[in-house]
Amino acid sequence: MVEAALVKSNSNIEKAVGVYERLKGLRPGTRGDLKNYVKVFLGIEIPDKQICEGHNSPMDYLWESYSADFATEKKVNGDAVIWANRGGGKTELAAITTLLDCVFKPSCQVRILAGSGEQAGRMYEYLTGFLGNGFEDFLAEPIRKDRCRFVNNSAVEVLTQSAKSVRGQHIQKLRCDEVELFDEDVFGAAKFTTQSTASVLAAMEMISTMYRPYGLMQKIVSSAGRFGTPVFKWCLWEVIEKCTDRNCSQCPLSGDCEGKAKKACGYLKIDDCITQMRRASRASWEAEMLCKRPSRENAVFDEFDPAVNVRQLDYDPNLPLFRTLDFGFVNPFVCLWIQIDDEARVRVIDEYVRSRATIDVHAAEIKSRTPVEEGQVAATFCDPAGASVNDVTGTSVVRELRTLGIVTRFRRSGILEGIELIRRAIKAGDGKSRLLISPRCQRLIEAMRCYHYPENTSGNSAELPLKDGLYDHPIDALRYFFVNYKYSRKTAARLY
Repeated sequence: MVEAALVKSNSNIEKAVGVYERLKGLRPGTRGDLKNYVKVFLGIEIPDKQICEGHNSPMDYLWESYSADFATEKKVNGDAVIWANRGGGKTELAAITTLLDCVFKPSCQVRILAGSGEQAGRMYEYLTGFLGNGFEDFLAEPIRKDRCRFVNNSAVEVLTQSAKSVRGQHIQKLRCDEVELFDEDVFGAAKFTTQSTASVLAAMEMISTMYRPYGLMQKIVSSAGRFGTPVFKWCLWEVIEKCTDRNCSQCPLSGDCEGKAKKACGYLKIDDCITQMRRASRASWEAEMLCKRPSRENAVFDEFDPAVNVRQLDYDPNLPLFRTLDFGFVNPFVCLWIQIDDEARVRVIDEYVRSRATIDVHAAEIKSRTPVEEGQVAATFCDPAGASVNDVTGTSVVRELRTLGIVTRFRRSGILEGIELIRRAIKAGDGKSRLLISPRCQRLIEAMRCYHYPENTSGNSAELPLKDGLYDHPIDALRYFFVNYKYSRKTAARLY
């Protein structure tokens, strides 16, 4: 009788194991199913609460990445930006998504590219750990050091941080981990690797903490809106454990927390977070854990604050109108429209930024966007280099503009002089700000936040901001205004 009971018990266990294994191969159809699948078969509870305004939960990213290929109305692509805190589970989540892609999307080719070989190995290590704990039957061959292949013809491979490694790849999913550390040439080459198939949507996922206000992640996040790329952002409060028994008045995190941890459902230990906060500078804590603006330790205009310096502005016919120009062809040509109010505040009301266009095209656009006749423009200031005669054309940009009806002025000055004048306008000695920028001037606002000094330099070069061809041109245009306006009575229009 005992033997019969044991046989029956073993039979039930075998049936349960069989059911468990069949469920493992059953594709989750809903968000709830997916969350339960990861919990049951990987032993991971994915945080699924948005705590901070404008943020997402980690589960938001996981569901979006997984479900994009099964949606009734497919997207153009599955690109996404994942901006999260240190210890926020970005790499592990990307490994989970990779596993799901390979198990449930036949012939899905996934590549892992990271800012360092160590970082790429970390994501792959998570993946192979999952595979070695119950997903072996899905593999077509033993796991290799940098690749693995599945029975449904899906595959994962780790790429090295080089343009040669990236070029020639034709895949469906590319996961770029810690893009803040990427070489920009490699990142540029990686953009051409993904291709959709009939059943799998091409996707490039850009994953990182944002360390620097002028780094690659800043550029990616800033441009995401223009390209319609979703940004999934979460911080410490979306992944911290629930606070149940602490006195807020005695907690070191209380100033930032404000009760958020009492609503949380994550896994980061509160005591660990307190220790990390005490070790770090305030700037690093805000950038890497709270996902606020990155540390601005190397920024030229570290006191620029969009909350103070950006304001809705329109042309005021009662105020004088100025324009200021920075010339470029491959690098951008920039024009800013500026007014000065009765309180001596500089009001930047519009911008024009364009590359690879001739002077006649720029002149036509400037004139069409100027809200008054040319004779009513108080002055148009410009880069002194525009007066230089071109050996090929035998003329200068300043002269060409004059023939097209735009008269310019300029005064030669040093870079540091103009920067100091801009700094005074951002925040003067009395603590007041005298620089306002319209939200329509997105390129100038981005430049004000990201214009920075070069790293690891010494001597005189360390005092000069980096000429990166991106942020320096809007700043140069603004600089020419301040220098020329200060000495406007001494500045004359020169004939060429």
